[in-house]
Amino acid sequence: MQALCAAVLSLFLIATSVLAGGPVVVVEEPPVVVEEGAASSQGLLPWLMVPLVICIVMCGSNEDE
Repeated sequence: MQALCAAVLSLFLIATSVLAGGPVVVVEEPPVVVEEGAASSQGLLPWLMVPLVICIVMCGSNEDE
């Protein structure tokens, strides 16, 4: 019985080291640099320009031709 327990224990210890896996490699990722775009890239400037252009076209000058 003692020989059986010793064999099972030795197989258990060997099997855990065999199935433990490979070396752990730590890879540091480079920092991500996020650059902010211009204010016009946000889409605000075109929305401000559209009413201005419409006002210039609609108001125009009051010259009689």
